[in-house]
Amino acid sequence: MTVQGAIRDGSETMVLQGYLDSLAMIERLHRLLLDVIKDEFERLAVDEINPVQALLLFNIAEHEVTAGELKSRGYYQGSNVSYNLKKLVEMGYMHHQRSDVDRRSVRVKLTDKGRALRAQIADLFRRHAGILAVKAGISVAGLEDVNLYLRRLERFWGEQIRYIY
Repeated sequence: MTVQGAIRDGSETMVLQGYLDSLAMIERLHRLLLDVIKDEFERLAVDEINPVQALLLFNIAEHEVTAGELKSRGYYQGSNVSYNLKKLVEMGYMHHQRSDVDRRSVRVKLTDKGRALRAQIADLFRRHAGILAVKAGISVAGLEDVNLYLRRLERFWGEQIRYIY
């Protein structure tokens, strides 16, 4: 349906409410994910790293990236990427090395300590995946549908930034 068609048939209020509900849900889910990771860290007695930094480690995995690539590849969504990288290097979770070609550019990768913590986070996510259908009633097909719509929303927002619409 076109934007004009939605306005003509009076459903723009419904679309707006659904959109606002989705925005609020996405924000709540992200905060809740951070709380889930924090709770797991409390059980594991991990107290030197925060959930945002943990997600950064999880998303980098075995890749070697620059700070700029973290956002462009979708490994890091927040602000203060330099601060979080610096803290992870200081705590021994990541190595960093200046590029020989461009001395301003720093490449980072996980240390053994970083990989060990990443494995604990991966185990948490694996446990969750194993009980999603039983406890939350979420099937593989349901997850595929959610991901399809979230990718469409991501593409739409990306197009808004590039002024396509």
